[in-house]
Amino acid sequence: MIEFRIDRRSGTATYQQIVDQAKHALRMGILRPGDRLPTAKEVVAATAINPNTVLKAYRELEREGLVEGKRGLGTFVSRSLAMPRAAAEGPLRDELVHWVGRAQAAGLAREDVEALVKATLDENYKGIGDR
Repeated sequence: MIEFRIDRRSGTATYQQIVDQAKHALRMGILRPGDRLPTAKEVVAATAINPNTVLKAYRELEREGLVEGKRGLGTFVSRSLAMPRAAAEGPLRDELVHWVGRAQAAGLAREDVEALVKATLDENYKGIGDR
């Protein structure tokens, strides 16, 4: 089961952090169709956030067709975002691992690498959307 981590300094809304982490887990195959998300009560106990924040995140995931709430049972994954296994374990990932290693060796901090990757994605995916 996924455990949400909240970064109060990130500048990203708390509910959006939950949405983003759930989507990441779906893309990486950590969450699969049929899996149950933690209850709002469980997330609140682990993160000390408002239950309405959790419910807002789950509603957003439901609106996007990624999860489905089942009254009295919980919220369940209804659709995967997992990339093809070839992409997750293939040569592109190997190149990325190598590149990240080179970035570390060059003295770049994680935040520097994230900023560089985000800027490159923004530049290359301009006008294409979130594909």
